[in-house]
Amino acid sequence: MAVTYGFHATMTARPGLGERLAELLLTGIDRGNPGADEHCLVYLVSRSATDPDRVHVVEGWTSEADHHRVFAGEPARALLARVGELLSGEAEFTDLVPVGGRVAAH
Repeated sequence: MAVTYGFHATMTARPGLGERLAELLLTGIDRGNPGADEHCLVYLVSRSATDPDRVHVVEGWTSEADHHRVFAGEPARALLARVGELLSGEAEFTDLVPVGGRVAAH
């Protein structure tokens, strides 16, 4: 399967909660979301090297429709509600059009 839709989010946690935010995001969206694990081919959570409360998520999906379908589900909405409780402000979201790259299979 190819990645045809990408998504990037940048979130700033309330002071001192960046690690907790990253850990919560690492629980992933696949738990309780049918199809998420087969349609979300890239899921990378990172913390800023200069601001440990700033967290980035990069996702690669088989399609934009699959992304929206999974995030419309109750498990993803519940996860996002928990994430929202940790944030100091609004998250920044960017839709991406993948043009190439690789994900190493191990």
